[in-house]
Amino acid sequence: MSKKLLIPLAAGFEELEFVGLADVCKRASDAGGDLEVVVASLDSDPFVRGGTNIYIKADTNLDSLDLESFDAIAMPGGFEGMNNLKNNSKIIDLIKRLNNEKKLVAAICASPIVLSVAGVLRGDFTCYPGCEDGISANRIEKKVVVNENVITSMGPSTVVFFALEIVRYLCGDDVYKNLYDGMLAYTIDSQDY
Repeated sequence: MSKKLLIPLAAGFEELEFVGLADVCKRASDAGGDLEVVVASLDSDPFVRGGTNIYIKADTNLDSLDLESFDAIAMPGGFEGMNNLKNNSKIIDLIKRLNNEKKLVAAICASPIVLSVAGVLRGDFTCYPGCEDGISANRIEKKVVVNENVITSMGPSTVVFFALEIVRYLCGDDVYKNLYDGMLAYTIDSQDY
């Protein structure tokens, strides 16, 4: 059954996290999964500036999408990007709906703050060190934490494992294993998660 994943692109996003996330998730179809990945800017400008001034062109913009059609959301970090995501009511409403339906909500680096603002972060999670301040959940020191339908990750160097867990959640173990092996993730995987 096909799944549809939204990756919102907000000004100030962490470029490495976005590219790693989008790339691995888009590879899922070639690895036997049935995953549609949609990259959407928060406003009408398709060119979105990252935290180190690299511009990425989004597929579309948030206003042009039927947000009810999505099965998952995954958010790159970057502190400015996170602030823009948490201040967008459509993003917050989508996170709440997906979580209420027990569908995937995922965030890396600073963006677990967005999950907290939406009221969906409970129990164990991870994020960039220091970004847990003010969050009433339990930050643990792991590169990726899967807590039911919520997946969180620490930062730029953990993005491949973050994206692989999203693929596993949405596409299953076989697609995950195909990508994990094909991308040689085992060569740098030194921590169980």
